[in-house]
Amino acid sequence: MAEKNKFEKIDEQIEGYTLERQPGFERDMEPKPIYEAEYYKGSGKLTGKTAIITGGDSGIGRAVALLYAKEGADLVLAYLDEHKDAEDTKAMVETHGVKCELYPFDVKKKEECTALVDYTLEKFGKLNILVNHAGVQYPTTDFVSIPEEQVRETFETNIYGIIFLTQAALPHLGKGDSIINTTSITAYNGSPELMDYSATNGAITSLTRSLAGNLAKDGIRVNAVAPGPIYTPLIPASFDQEKVEKHGGTTPMGRRGQPSELGPSYVFLASADASYMTGQVIHVNGGDFMTT
Repeated sequence: MAEKNKFEKIDEQIEGYTLERQPGFERDMEPKPIYEAEYYKGSGKLTGKTAIITGGDSGIGRAVALLYAKEGADLVLAYLDEHKDAEDTKAMVETHGVKCELYPFDVKKKEECTALVDYTLEKFGKLNILVNHAGVQYPTTDFVSIPEEQVRETFETNIYGIIFLTQAALPHLGKGDSIINTTSITAYNGSPELMDYSATNGAITSLTRSLAGNLAKDGIRVNAVAPGPIYTPLIPASFDQEKVEKHGGTTPMGRRGQPSELGPSYVFLASADASYMTGQVIHVNGGDFMTT
């Protein structure tokens, strides 16, 4: 019997089109990502705050959750169906003395985004930080052959979900609160094999800037983080073993980044340290410089 893929890629049928299982499971990755910045010492920057983190079960979402917990925030970790990863993250978060709830949902569905916000308010009575991090990517080198189902899946997950969830959250956010979107280096450099994915990140970046201008009068800040090649479950779910092993090797730093190296940027943008920042994107990419 052939050895099972360690990442447990599961085929998902979407209107007759087969997509490999995304965004993936961290529990089966070898080697494991580095998700905790052990050097990081919290200083109460987010004490009394409540945050929703989509894609919060693993990868960058897990790293952000751990640092938010160290800074004193209560959390709702929203994710698709990676239950074991989510339970592991919840256990880690709660060691820091904060409260953490798990919420499996489909970010593509507006009614489920609304239900997530309602659940957060029911559990914690408030919402202060929204981290829109859920996303998928399906490599395709032939633009003409990109299936309609893939385009819809990618756009509905990556950008529709941000719009729906932010619409649900906004009535409950106020002065000093923060929205943080995850975009990508591909929004700036492009990607010949992630064309539809890159387009969604361009949309996320534009939405971040536009919404920031719209909400500035209300004192709600909207910013984003643009990761470069970061070792998360999405990588082995997207590429073959050879590409995974070479992932990030062409950056000036000569390596891929780890989720732990992203977390501090999300803390900064959520905290009062970034009180005079809105409509901005922090680039964490190992020196892959952006073209403006």
